[in-house]
Order: sequence, then structure tokens, then C-alpha cells
Amino acid sequence: MATVTKENIGLLHEKLTVKLEKTDYLPSFEKKLKEYSKQANIPGFRKGMVPKGLIKKMYGTSIFADEVLKTVDKELIDYLQHDKLEIFAQPLPLENDFKDLDVNKPEDYTFQFEIGMKPTFDLPAFDTLQITNHVVTVTDEMVDNEIKQLQNRHGNMKDVETVDTEENILNVNFTETDKDGQAIVDGITKENSLLVKYFTTTVRNNWMGKKVGDSETVQLKNAFDEKEREWILSDLGLTEIDNAEEKYFTITISKIGILEKRVLNEEFFAQLYPGQDIKTEEDFRKKLQEDIANHWKMQSLNQQHDQLFHELVEKTEIKFPEDFLKKWIKTQGTEKEGTPAKTDEEVAKEFPGFLQQLKWTLISEKITTENEIQVQPEEIKLFAKQQLFSYMGSTHLSDDQPWVDEYVDKMMKDRKYVEDAYTQIQSRKIFEWADTKVSPKEKKITAEDFTKMVEAHQHSHH
Repeated sequence: MATVTKENIGLLHEKLTVKLEKTDYLPSFEKKLKEYSKQANIPGFRKGMVPKGLIKKMYGTSIFADEVLKTVDKELIDYLQHDKLEIFAQPLPLENDFKDLDVNKPEDYTFQFEIGMKPTFDLPAFDTLQITNHVVTVTDEMVDNEIKQLQNRHGNMKDVETVDTEENILNVNFTETDKDGQAIVDGITKENSLLVKYFTTTVRNNWMGKKVGDSETVQLKNAFDEKEREWILSDLGLTEIDNAEEKYFTITISKIGILEKRVLNEEFFAQLYPGQDIKTEEDFRKKLQEDIANHWKMQSLNQQHDQLFHELVEKTEIKFPEDFLKKWIKTQGTEKEGTPAKTDEEVAKEFPGFLQQLKWTLISEKITTENEIQVQPEEIKLFAKQQLFSYMGSTHLSDDQPWVDEYVDKMMKDRKYVEDAYTQIQSRKIFEWADTKVSPKEKKITAEDFTKMVEAHQHSHH
């Protein structure tokens, strides 16, 4: 009769020994041989009449190994389930020599495996977590800039004959030349569209009064400041070329335009905010201020959740079976002939990040289980609809249209999509629950300083 015993070999690290007697696997092996004998198609024998001895000679070794290993797997699974052992990953074989399996010499076998046990732990008191609610101050300048952007975005393009303002939009042709304006054979040519104000002040003035067909020969380093020059070089395909800024181009105007900004009136307000009865510029500014404040409030909330993640990971004490986990990581990936899937150096490099994510996974599971946080199928369907509308650039579409339901049904059959959606919804619910438990300190901050803070944090964690 098969037995499984457990022996501690380290912190949360156990060795399982599975002992099989011949009677544990031989009956299933004999049964499988008979099945093969009945099903095999071998020249010279009628189907179902192939001698058992021939089947054993041809297929016995592989069938024997399969049945022994199936028996081992069953004993392991039954043991883990019976004792309700919470383990990481799956048991790893411990120097088991499977070459000793001999179909012609059945005997008792011993197999050893190692397992990593999941730890028990307590979460820190949530009211002790250091969380800051950054309240971004919405200024009149921010509202003014948003108004300008909306007026431009919804404005109308008008063709004009002459360049007379730095706000003119020029459709141009770039032609690579020497410093005297002579075209270079096989040089770069490229169409582009840019505002006059993208040029440096000196070059900008040279465009004033020019018409379609007129041109200027410029050296890139003198024509554009660093920010604009960067994307011009990229558009010309020069980002990887040394001394690209030294190149000369003749820029010829093919079209001149000016963007007529939308007038701030009731028609414009109704277009942006249908059904909200915004009639005056003052009401419009108040609504924009509210929207901007809500935007930064959401950004701040996301940043709070990031703080919460790091606080919980740092202040929750969890011990891990590190030796086992490193061995397990080493087996993951594409294995080369005769070598582990990953080297010790590769494991050491990725282990800290792996451990942090594993720690968060355990914390999330604990919060989810203890607070009965669940994700229902209907929530995943709603998530799919909202994502679809977001892709289409509108959240006001009717969701009772047949094509919407068809899309949702299709996504619900995509296992990976459902798993990803489930994870995102569950994560959101975990943080929503945690929001009710923490006591963040409020701190006012400018939008610029908030953005710099977030960027610095992201940089430090990459």
C-alpha cells in the first residue's frame, strides 16, 4: 500500500516521500496493456488479437513509466488535499532517478519531492499606514489652457495666402541640401505639417510675408529648439544618425492655414456638455474647473493606491520558503538540453521583484477572502461594455444595441480577456475596500509638482 510522509528541510520547506508497492501500480499497468492489445493495428495480426507479449515488448516501457508516475501523482494530490496543505506552485522532484523504472523487473519504488508551504501572517493596522492625499490646486491658468485647447480642438481650418502670424500652420516639403541650398542626390525628402511658432525666433521671423511656393534653407540645429528638433529629426528618420543636427534642408511651403478657434457661446457649450444647460462663459469655466478637479482627484486616488501597495508590502511581515521558490523559478522558461531553464544569476536578479509581487498576491488573497470580495460575471460584462465605449471615445452610447451584446458575448468567451478583466475588477475592489480603512493626511500641491513627484516615483521603481 502506498504511503506519503512529510519531513521538514527548511523554513516552510518540506520533503515529501512517496513509497509505492508493486500492487499500487501493476493492476493499472496490466489493464493498460490489455487495452493497447485490443486497439493496436499491427501488420500480420487481426485487430484485437495482438499478443500481450508483443505489446509489452513494443510499448511496455513507456506504458509502465506512465502508470507508475500517474500513481505517484495521485498519491501526492490525495495527500495534499487530505491534509489541506497550502503550497506554492507544484511539488518539485528531488533527485528521483526515473531511469530505474524497469518494465521487466517491477519492484517497490520511492520518490521524493519538495514543496514550499504558504505562510500565515497578519496585516498591519490600516490606520497606521502612512498615506497622503495630494489635493491638486486648480488655477485660473489651468482653466484658461483647457479652454484654449478645446477651442483649437473643435476649431475650423481656414486657408490663407500669406504667413502673417506664428499661429499659421504650414504644410511643407523638406528637401536635404548643402549649405548653399543645392539638393543632395538621394538625399532625404519628406512632407510635414507644423506651426510657424515651432521654429526658433530668428527663423520664425524669416517666414513672415511668405506665400505658397516660397522656401527657406535652414540648418536643423539653428531652425528648431531642442524639444521641436527632437520630433523633426525623428520624422525625418535621423534619430540614429550622428551629426544629424548639422544637416541642411530647404523647406518649401505647399499650403498655409490658420485655425479659427471656436467662439465661446451656447452652441459650443451645448456641444461639449449636452443637456447641462450651460449658457454663460462663467458657468462654462465653473464646469471646466469641476472637471479638472475631478481629473486630478482621480490621479491623486491612483497615487494613494500606489502608496497603499508599497505600505502594505513593506509593513506586512511574511516569511517565504526562499530556497524552494528559487529552485522553482529556475525551472521556469525554455529549458536547453542538459541545463536549467534559468541560471543562478538570472534567478538572483529577478528574485526581489518576484518576491514583492508574490507578497502582494498573498496580501490580496487575504483581503479578498476575509472580506468576501467577489467578482460576478455581470461585472465583467459591464467592464467589457465600458472598455468598448472608451475605445470608441464616448461613454454616452446606448448599451442596448445588438452589436454591443455581440461584442460582449465574444469577449466573455475569451479566457485570457476574462481572467485579465477579473483581476482588474478584483484589484479595484480591494483598493476601494482599503480606502474605507485608511486615514490619509491631506496635502495641497500644484499640478506641476504632483506630476514631477509621480514621474520621479515611477523612475525609481524601474
